[in-house]
Amino acid sequence: MIGRLTLSDFRNHADALILPDHAFIVLTGENGAGKTNILEAVSMLAPGRGLRGAALRDMARQGGPGSFGIAAEVDGVVLGTGTSPQAPDRRQVRIGGVAASANALADHMAIVWLTPAMDRLFMDSPGGRRRFLDRLTLALHPAHAVHAARYEAAMRARNRLLNDLPSADPAWLTALETQMEEHGAALSIARTDLVARLGTELADQPDEPFARPLLAIEGEDGGDGPMAMRLARERRRDAAAGRTLSGPHRQDLAVTHAAKGQAAALCSTGEQKALLLSILLAHAALVAAHRGQPPVLLLDEVAAHLDPSRRAALFDRLRATGGQVWMTGTEASLFNDLGSATRLTVTAGQLFRSAG
Repeated sequence: MIGRLTLSDFRNHADALILPDHAFIVLTGENGAGKTNILEAVSMLAPGRGLRGAALRDMARQGGPGSFGIAAEVDGVVLGTGTSPQAPDRRQVRIGGVAASANALADHMAIVWLTPAMDRLFMDSPGGRRRFLDRLTLALHPAHAVHAARYEAAMRARNRLLNDLPSADPAWLTALETQMEEHGAALSIARTDLVARLGTELADQPDEPFARPLLAIEGEDGGDGPMAMRLARERRRDAAAGRTLSGPHRQDLAVTHAAKGQAAALCSTGEQKALLLSILLAHAALVAAHRGQPPVLLLDEVAAHLDPSRRAALFDRLRATGGQVWMTGTEASLFNDLGSATRLTVTAGQLFRSAG
């Protein structure tokens, strides 16, 4: 769990200090006050670009020095990330005071989030669902981020070379395709493992009060035969298309409402939210069993559209994860039945402690 969180010039927070003394941290306040910015700061303590996927320079406070800093104490180790005014687009990471890669953050803490923008996940593009799947996979397989980065780098380099066919160096193309095969296989194996484990975890869950989902990975994974050989055969086709048309970057997460036998994309908005919550809660239990520690959950406006009974059920399920949960809401009354929590009111980028 995060025992101490500090922000410097992040979004609309000139400086902020949060010392959680409960597993639940509740941030309430008006829209635009800076609640989600706190969750985004926590999400930056994981590999990637955070829950908004924003550019680093956009995270720096307007009117500030042009840089930002985030630090958290986790199990006695200080994790830090941020930028400098000289390099606003280059992320810096320090773990225990020592410079490190962003991917190394996954070794210390698993973080999973749910935001209102994700309510349309099942209507989104396959790329959006794939990014969601990869974030879940990362919590069980910390090396997943490294494989994803190296696969994407090799694919981008291959695509650039294909623009120069037929004069492109075939030996260099072969080397890149071999890299894609190596890292692509690791991506597919990790994703498949996660979906299989989630399926086992979800099989024991009731259909109510949250919808129980069935999960599967669909889409192209390269076809028949070794991937590098397939990519070599498909060079002219990919050159004409201007992109690589087969591989694990084409995979998709398929979700079905178990009780109705209906694809998630055809379900109601409320059902889709319930399916997402079921996946998130099952994942939290899975991570806790696998890593020996539950993930930190970031839930933005999660209680707003739940009726009182489902809200109470959600709080019970969250409590059962044994992990730290950060939640936001515009109304403090939504969390009256939560019990003990670190409760903070956010007003124009400032935090005020309230009774918990």
